[in-house]
Amino acid sequence: MSSQTEYAYQYIRERILDGTFKPMQKLIESQLSELISVSRNTVKKALLKLEQENLVQIENNKGATIKSFTLEEVKNYLAIREALEGLIARSAAEHITDGEIGELEQLLLRMEGFLKQNQFDEYSKLNKEFHGIIYNASRNIHATGMVNMIKTQLMRFHFRTLLIPGRNENSFNEHKMILTSLKSHNAAEAEAAIKLHIANVRKTIEDNYQYLL
Repeated sequence: MSSQTEYAYQYIRERILDGTFKPMQKLIESQLSELISVSRNTVKKALLKLEQENLVQIENNKGATIKSFTLEEVKNYLAIREALEGLIARSAAEHITDGEIGELEQLLLRMEGFLKQNQFDEYSKLNKEFHGIIYNASRNIHATGMVNMIKTQLMRFHFRTLLIPGRNENSFNEHKMILTSLKSHNAAEAEAAIKLHIANVRKTIEDNYQYLL
């Protein structure tokens, strides 16, 4: 992929994931070409890559549309994620190092600070890092690869769930429970803690689906 295609791909992808470009919105190649200052052919290549990630849908003679997910599809994705994250957490509890635990502790302190300041965008970034360390600690690249694919599909929902009253505090407390179980290297507790976390994310999305679109 050329540097221009990569730039166009990242530009469009970020705006899909952060909600700037909305589900079912048509992506007009000529408009994107002018907006990003690249050729239409470059935009076309970027959209094809986004289609491979299931972020856009391309139809002959109709162009590209941002992929929309029904509530049932979201629930199915999260059910798969819950099972995979449980497997990952169990493995992480057995393999995590003191250094990785120290990183999680530092992240949790910073997450608490951002939460108190209502800086949910920064909290969300650290949340991603927190889970990333657990994924690395699991030493299971296949399971983590599948989880990351699912998270990409649902990224647009994740940040907005933190805006639901009470969800941010609950999220933080769930991460504390996950860390406690990992520090004790208790595989069963780690699995249960992270499954509870994902189940609560799913419940939040179910209860607030229309708002989160």
